[in-house]
Amino acid sequence: MTGTSDDDTSAVRLRVLSYNVHGQRDDVDALAAAVREVAPDVVIVQEGPRRFRWRYRCAALAHRLGLVVAAGGLPALGNLLLTSLRVRVYRTWCRQYPLTPGRHLRGAAFAECAVGRRRFTLAGSHLSTDPAERPGQAVLFKQELASAPEPVVVGADLNEGSGGAAWRTVADGLTDAAVAAGGAERPTFSCANPRNRIDAIFVDPRISVLRYEVVDTEQTRRASDHFPIMADLRL
Repeated sequence: MTGTSDDDTSAVRLRVLSYNVHGQRDDVDALAAAVREVAPDVVIVQEGPRRFRWRYRCAALAHRLGLVVAAGGLPALGNLLLTSLRVRVYRTWCRQYPLTPGRHLRGAAFAECAVGRRRFTLAGSHLSTDPAERPGQAVLFKQELASAPEPVVVGADLNEGSGGAAWRTVADGLTDAAVAAGGAERPTFSCANPRNRIDAIFVDPRISVLRYEVVDTEQTRRASDHFPIMADLRL
């Protein structure tokens, strides 16, 4: 757990879920039920809608989860930020990474948010499966995080483990929620054969990690090929 100089009376709690939803190609009813059971304040989605009728499909996904769209979709290449009505959103933006011929175009989504008086920048990205392409994307993502005006809360599918160069780039100077809460040994992929931790939640060191969990249930094993990861934070 990380420390904070704020007293408990001024701090607020935030429940964050980061989830690669596999393009909603699996059991979408199980997906919705799994997320609603966790009752997150924000969901950082990878592989969300990014093509035909993407605005409608992003809104429909948010509605199924009991949330609203904050940022993302096509401009962020399937990265999507969803929030409860408890979270106020002040500004949003997206970043697209350079296209490597023959590979998927990828990007990131960002939103300046607040709960109560506590402001933070929410961010999500899904890095390439190509080990030659991934480090450059991580550098661009990190540049955006470094320029964020408020403490960052980051959810990402990094497509590599914590020993990888891209992971180290994104994690530099941030708290890995799994490590802070003693859950770093829990794999997040795949649901059929859990063996790798390639999904992560990172937070500014001024944010305390109260709890971290890889949500492994009957529902999440039907809902996607990735397990969702959840963190309770104190801002």
